[in-house]
Amino acid sequence: MSDTKPQEIPGRLVTELKDYLDRAPTPFHLCAESVKLLASNGFKELNEAEPWSKKGLVQPGGKYYYTRNMSTIVAFCVGGDFEAGGGFHVVGAHTDSPVLKLKPCSKKSASGYLQVAVETYGGGLWHTWFDRELTLAGCVIVADGKGFKKRLVHIKRPILRVPSLCIHLQSAGERESFAPNKETHLQPILSMIENVLNKTDDSNSDSKANDADPRHCSDLCLLLAEELGCSTNDIKDFELTLCDTQPCQIWGLQNEFLSSPRLDNQVHCFTSVKALVQHATGDVSKDKAISMICCFDHEEVGSESACGAGSPVMQEAIERIGGCFSKGDAEMQKVSIRRSFLISADVAHAIHPNWAGKHDTGHTPLLNKGTVIKTNDNQRYATNSVTGFMLREIARQAGTAVQEFVVKNDCPCGTTIGPIISAKTGIRCVDVGVPSLSMHSIRETIGVADVTNSVDLFATFFKHFRSLDDSCSFEMCEPCGP
Repeated sequence: MSDTKPQEIPGRLVTELKDYLDRAPTPFHLCAESVKLLASNGFKELNEAEPWSKKGLVQPGGKYYYTRNMSTIVAFCVGGDFEAGGGFHVVGAHTDSPVLKLKPCSKKSASGYLQVAVETYGGGLWHTWFDRELTLAGCVIVADGKGFKKRLVHIKRPILRVPSLCIHLQSAGERESFAPNKETHLQPILSMIENVLNKTDDSNSDSKANDADPRHCSDLCLLLAEELGCSTNDIKDFELTLCDTQPCQIWGLQNEFLSSPRLDNQVHCFTSVKALVQHATGDVSKDKAISMICCFDHEEVGSESACGAGSPVMQEAIERIGGCFSKGDAEMQKVSIRRSFLISADVAHAIHPNWAGKHDTGHTPLLNKGTVIKTNDNQRYATNSVTGFMLREIARQAGTAVQEFVVKNDCPCGTTIGPIISAKTGIRCVDVGVPSLSMHSIRETIGVADVTNSVDLFATFFKHFRSLDDSCSFEMCEPCGP
């Protein structure tokens, strides 16, 4: 019998990540949780609709944040010695994940069942959504008597399920291939129709339900109204996402793994926020840079939106913040860009023991062995020899290990926000990520040690990148030979 004893449950950082993930079923909730963390550590909110420079809102040593669409968040700390033309040291991530979303007209029924019509968002492993207890979360537009507001909602109990077809009603070929049709086979069950028709709710509830939006099931609207403490007539529209009801779980013989929905890419939203808070609550009086995080929505569908990485969010952040110091000198914005650096952080592909042949020899990241540097010369990742070197040097200073990943020539390669932002702004960029298994499944897995590794790496980047950059002269190549 083995005398190996399980380790204690990992420390406060991973516990905090678990709570963060459980409370963030959508990008809206993630931004709200990030705001709580930032505000509790002295970060002040900025309003994009106000002029910052004229009001003197951004000052050296200050800590700030703002959101766009409640699903993209920007936060930054201004170094005490920051001057016009100083660099921006940025960690970028994305807030969204592949999910099922309610359609604008979600009322649906078939064969005696009440269902909801859903649309696939992003490239999910949709077979993993079958036979799981699901619920709804998202953002609701509500009338409050004075106008209209966005309210967050997260129904905690299971209310939906996408059942598999039993084995006896499938042919051998169907069982072997299991290729569900995304339009016809992914529509979840909400209730039995007869249960809705024969319900014994009081007349007041019936009256509220009758005011519901006709595009959606009246009982679903009533449930939302009860969660929000309003009437169904007050609900004007919503953006709702299906989500797993099972909480995050630490597992493994040594408690070395963490499985959760949405690790791609909420884990890096968390680690970047924690690293920025750690840096900003230290001594930044001699810091000559601006340390920033940008967590964007819509990466899983191409980033081309008003709040995605393909939007002006990054460029506007640099221009507006820099403009508070440059006094209208547009050229100093260009100088800032040349001194800036972006870590594009998105989970990486760990080697799978049952499909090891899918990885290139020598590029086989493992869980709990450090952050992965992702390289692709076809520009699916933005890493090059210079930015890769600089990240490895930052990791050396942080005392954290790094790993390498290059996709095999006979496999497709995903992409990130890195190439998009670099192409639009000219900022130098390296692509990195915590290694993971089951990417785009409803439940993904990472190593618990890599959470701490990620925070340490980003915090060291914020603290030491300026001095590293000053020691490098890469703009001109010296000739070889005598």
